[in-house]
Amino acid sequence: MALSPISLKAQNLKVAIAANLQPVMKALQADFMQKTGIIVDAIAGPSGNLTTQIKNGAPFDVFLSADTAFPDELFKSGFATKKPVVYASGTLIICSTQRLDFTNWAKLLPGASIQKIAIGNPAIAPYGKAAEEALKHEKIYDKVQDKIVLGESITQVNTYITTGVVQAGFTTLSLVKDAANKTQLYYKIINPKTYSPIEQGMVLIKQPKPNSDAEKFYRYILSPAAKKIFTRYGYHVK
Repeated sequence: MALSPISLKAQNLKVAIAANLQPVMKALQADFMQKTGIIVDAIAGPSGNLTTQIKNGAPFDVFLSADTAFPDELFKSGFATKKPVVYASGTLIICSTQRLDFTNWAKLLPGASIQKIAIGNPAIAPYGKAAEEALKHEKIYDKVQDKIVLGESITQVNTYITTGVVQAGFTTLSLVKDAANKTQLYYKIINPKTYSPIEQGMVLIKQPKPNSDAEKFYRYILSPAAKKIFTRYGYHVK
């Protein structure tokens, strides 16, 4: 079966993205295609898993992580062209489909009304690591540890939250900023002083031959147009 030139073009640019970027990436893909005609094939997953895949030869051109540690690991291992650049900073929230009063969430979570709390796996999901840090900062981690349900990615955490599998979960602000999400959600932004900044880093993956489309996308993510979209989805940009 013959492939059209457009299909071949789509296969040439593969971008690995942290799971938290799925809502905003749809808007970025559409805007980038409108500006350049280039189709981006975005593959989402936990940043740690994507890092492992790249080390094992996965054919990605650009990697947008949920932190800077994983892309920096790729750079130091010789898989990226240069050190990661921060393209956006994430915002951690606590969220539920139930109308819970999150004003004092640290007091609420250990209570009997909360049986399950979803967070991303801290080993591979930076938002999960931030959630763990916030729980420990509030000195309630040990009290709620038995209630914690780990998601392999923020996508899985969001599924747990939006389907009501858990009473509460820690996720990214972009979930409630996503117009495609029709589930009524109640949330509170977690004090950013209670966890390490979620600075999200990007790297160009080394290729046998330079990929001009990948370089264009890399520059686009740092452009004012992309920053405007990130801001709309609850991210902080400089």
